[in-house]
Amino acid sequence: MRLGSTKALKRAAGTLVVLAVFAGGYLAGQSRVGQPKTIIHVVEIQWIPGISDAQKQKVLDNLKQVAMKTPGVKNMWTQADRLEPRDFNAAFAIEFANRDAADAYAESALHDKWDKMYVPLRQNSISIQVTNP
Repeated sequence: MRLGSTKALKRAAGTLVVLAVFAGGYLAGQSRVGQPKTIIHVVEIQWIPGISDAQKQKVLDNLKQVAMKTPGVKNMWTQADRLEPRDFNAAFAIEFANRDAADAYAESALHDKWDKMYVPLRQNSISIQVTNP
């Protein structure tokens, strides 16, 4: 009798372990979509014809410097993955901690200086900001 009980206990324990591993994997695989209150500023750029790659890179490098010196900037992206409309050439995105940080960036002397370098090199741009309620 004792031998049968041990096999049954081992089988039950093994089944519980398998179920626990399955449940853990299932829960870990669930999509958890957050809605942060940060502000995301996204800009698509259409460069004027004839702008060199070095000029384009300088614009983005200087923008990184502005972002690093602006309080409340959390993250930045400078590599466009897919652009619409398709005749646009580049993009960047900046994540701000809140509305005050986004406004401080837009109104800063650093941004004004960068803008004076950037605007003459672009033919067109599209700019949006998104957040959550």
